[in-house]
Amino acid sequence: MCGIIGYIGNKPANEIIFEGLTRLEYRGYDSAGIAVLDDGKIHVKKDIGKLHQLKDLLLTNFGSTSSQGIGHTRWATHGRPSGFNAHPHGDSRGTLMVAHNGIIENYMKLKNRLVQAGFIFSSQTDSEVLAHLIAYHYHNNLEEAVLAALKEVEGAYAIAVIHRNHPDRLVCARKESPLILGLSKDENFIASDVTAILQHTRNVIYLDNYEMATVKREGVEVYDFSGSRIEKKIKQVDWNPIAAEKGGFPHFMLKEIFEQPQVIRNTIGGRTSEEEGKIYLTELGLSGPDIFKTQRIVIIGCGTAFYAGCVGKYLIEKLVRIPVECDLASEFRYRDPLVDSNTLVVAISQSGETADTLAAVREARKKGAKVLGVVNAKESSLTRDVDGLVYIHAGPEIGVASTKAYIAMLTALTLLALLLGKIRGVLTPEFVTDQIRELKRLPQEIEKILAEPDQIKALAKKFMNAKNFLFLGRGINFPTAMEGALKLKEISYIHAEAYAAGEMKHGPIALIDKDMPVFVVATNSATYEKLISNIQEVNARSGTVIALCSEGDKEIYDHAHQMITVPNVSEILSPIINVIPLQLYAYYVADLKGLNVDQPRNLAKSVTVE
Repeated sequence: MCGIIGYIGNKPANEIIFEGLTRLEYRGYDSAGIAVLDDGKIHVKKDIGKLHQLKDLLLTNFGSTSSQGIGHTRWATHGRPSGFNAHPHGDSRGTLMVAHNGIIENYMKLKNRLVQAGFIFSSQTDSEVLAHLIAYHYHNNLEEAVLAALKEVEGAYAIAVIHRNHPDRLVCARKESPLILGLSKDENFIASDVTAILQHTRNVIYLDNYEMATVKREGVEVYDFSGSRIEKKIKQVDWNPIAAEKGGFPHFMLKEIFEQPQVIRNTIGGRTSEEEGKIYLTELGLSGPDIFKTQRIVIIGCGTAFYAGCVGKYLIEKLVRIPVECDLASEFRYRDPLVDSNTLVVAISQSGETADTLAAVREARKKGAKVLGVVNAKESSLTRDVDGLVYIHAGPEIGVASTKAYIAMLTALTLLALLLGKIRGVLTPEFVTDQIRELKRLPQEIEKILAEPDQIKALAKKFMNAKNFLFLGRGINFPTAMEGALKLKEISYIHAEAYAAGEMKHGPIALIDKDMPVFVVATNSATYEKLISNIQEVNARSGTVIALCSEGDKEIYDHAHQMITVPNVSEILSPIINVIPLQLYAYYVADLKGLNVDQPRNLAKSVTVE
């Protein structure tokens, strides 16, 4: 991991590659490097640090005007962040360079064999094995060498390769980790994400698992792992490059928080009819009989996507009356899950490339379950592994800590629950009409919060030096508390935990003292009175209560020390509006502490390894 770009054309390769790597920064990384082929010799520069720190190394002092090369931003998995562990990696004979995303599970076995064959390793990474293994198999045909090497590899990978004997091509391949080809006149690209190449072309080919490609200046050729040619469709990316820029905001994360009203509008799109009380999810891929025979739903995801799924559990059980289980994708496949043809598995992922989620989906399908994907990235791996889809239409999300994708997931899950409830006869058209109307009103209510962020910023300043934080919620807003805690710990590095408020007295209450701020999601709900009792328990232990409450709530003033108010909405839609202040609070704390909001330490946007 984490970002790859390759270029072959008629422009300085290191400049094109450096620019592409900067557009992949949002994925998270700890080191970067570029390798170019120039006059039969490979030049490589790489080191730890951010790209702005490495600019002179990768550009000014490169000493090459090559028009062919590869680059990589690395997020450490095997081997600590260091210059010698940074990508690209070469063989000990200096004949080739490889950039690799993913993980080579049998690298030690391969490494031992290659060492015995005389290859000298210079890093602690699993990725370096690929460079030596390709060199081991090389006999004047680069494609055959790459293919022979990959047949020995166990694990996940997206790779880009240059060889000093082949100044006319790059070779790339993928399994599990995403990789695309960008097509333009007299120049072509390899990238792990479309954002890296949108400035140059919108015409792309998405490689599937077990596919490789030869990329030349005049065109590309795609093969399967048997070496047979494949005809691939050229897709046009509909993202606007401007959408990947900050647009005047100091950070992508803040920009994406402010984009959320429009994201809700985009996700609703033309999918509703207020007059008829209908929801239209045209890519659902589920027939009426499929929906009626479903006896159980399992929602899987990781991180923020998992918390969105937890909200989905409350929505579906309430509106559809089907039992729902939420499972972390990383745990699902390893516990021999009880799913069958009467189970619907809903897999949630912003990138559609999360390795744990993809593996869980394949396990579910192997056991006969129908799988529905809730995903942002079109043409991602998840979209090709599921029976049906609900696209969330959040657009490119650059900040590592997800905000607008979470809101879009909640909106899409609300639409899904309303549709399933209507089809199964649980919900009346009148109820669905009321919810559609209120859902469409949410963006303007959120805009009211975004228009007056000063109160939230003041609270962030007051508590920015807290060492620990507790978030509490109940019912459908317990996941909101979990997401609020996640955002705070992700970008501010403050230890934060979330609990269902009723569970506080069963352990976490021991932590509460005058130095422990407690953020309580206490908007209007069926459990409001219970929450007030939980707040009183905090007060009795000298804790400081920050309450997120509904407009017009006067009772809360007798119990909380600080309040943030949000507009009144129905309880089933409250998680969408309630999370906005928590996102802003986390953002302002991190910004006031002078931290890297968009690229928090140790995190990556798309986690393509298990």
